[in-house]
Amino acid sequence: MTEDATTARHTGVSASPRTAAMWAAVDEVVTHRQAELGRPLRVIDLGGGTGGLAVPLAVAGHDVTVVDPSPDALASLRRRAAEAQASSRVSAVQGDADTLESLVGRDRPDLVLCHGTLEYVDDPEATLRRIAEVLAPGGILSLVVPQRSAAVVARALAGQFAQARAALDRPDGRWGDADPVPRRFDKGAVLALVETTGLRAQRAHGIRIFSDLVPSALVDSAADRSALVNLERAVTEHPDFAVLADIGTSLHVIATRP
Repeated sequence: MTEDATTARHTGVSASPRTAAMWAAVDEVVTHRQAELGRPLRVIDLGGGTGGLAVPLAVAGHDVTVVDPSPDALASLRRRAAEAQASSRVSAVQGDADTLESLVGRDRPDLVLCHGTLEYVDDPEATLRRIAEVLAPGGILSLVVPQRSAAVVARALAGQFAQARAALDRPDGRWGDADPVPRRFDKGAVLALVETTGLRAQRAHGIRIFSDLVPSALVDSAADRSALVNLERAVTEHPDFAVLADIGTSLHVIATRP
């Protein structure tokens, strides 16, 4: 068994550079919050699908509820959790943001993940308000949304200049009607939206800065993927190069409930 396969089996973390970049961003937040509370976290993963992040969190000892409208995705989640021997810490609930309030009682979540979900909902503000309502005081929202700037750069590099201009000009940030992403966001607008819902944004930075641009053949080992993730993190922390994070495929926002 390869090193990547062994890692995936024991942690549930996908070996793909995209997932590795996402996991690195979440793991830092979770580790810090767990240290503050002195116990494992109660986590809700809204739109968590097949459990790409939920299962690794459960393997790490946290209790995770995945809320997703797709029964097929939830079935895959259950299989993945079973394979990782984490079924006892993973709950699968078919639903959406409107389901959240019915899931919590006194034990409100310490962390809500909303990754790759906000672009698909009809009303992003309403979804964020539902999240803010269920978070425990001091709880954290980890929000990941697609960035418009990344689409502009990617389409331009592909020689699709008209599509790049469309992504730049259209209010929804799409490069055309065939664009599979229904909505992209700008950093300033996302931060304003978060604050409007009563949450307090702590930081925001681009992720997957290079991982979607580098050919997969160049990152075909665990060492390559680790080096790529570390490079992206170093870029976001460098005072002269942090601006490169603005072209990351996704924007990662950390916000708290006061």
